[in-house]
Order: sequence, then structure tokens, then C-alpha cells
Amino acid sequence: MRIAQVIGTVTLSRWHPTLGGFRWVIGVPFSLKALQKGKPDGEDFVILDQLGAGQGQRIGVSEGVEAAAAFLPERKPIDAYCACILDSLDVR
Repeated sequence: MRIAQVIGTVTLSRWHPTLGGFRWVIGVPFSLKALQKGKPDGEDFVILDQLGAGQGQRIGVSEGVEAAAAFLPERKPIDAYCACILDSLDVR
């Protein structure tokens, strides 16, 4: 799981039939050094969000097979899933 900051939303004009009605956000991941500084430093990517994460919020993102596992036994073609919204974060 990676930590990312939401910087926007995505509107799709076409989608896979199993993904209709879902919300998509754009997130920028943090490295450990970036978490200590408080500013994300990764390359932004698109994340499926069922939790309603808002602009500027930090989220935990599952990727790959783990992202799709949230929907088992149904199969969905996703690569990134918003697993949690972080209220606070303590980096030591």
C-alpha cells in the first residue's frame, strides 16, 4: 500500500462494463522523504475511489492484484484502489 494525496477527479466518456458508476480520482504518491516534508513527489496516477476522498486528502492506495481483491469474487479490471482515507499520519 502507498500513501497518496488527491489532486483532482477524472471523468470518463467510456469505461469497461463492470466499472460503471464508480468515482475516479487522481493521486500523487509520497516517498518517505516526501512524507517527512509533507509534499508528494511521485508521478500522478488514477485511482478508483468508493470512499469519497476529497481534494487534498491523503489516502492509502492498494495496487495491482490487491486492488482488484476488494471486489472478489467479482472481477474488475483495476490497478489502483482507494483503501482508506487517512485522518492523521505520524512519520518518525
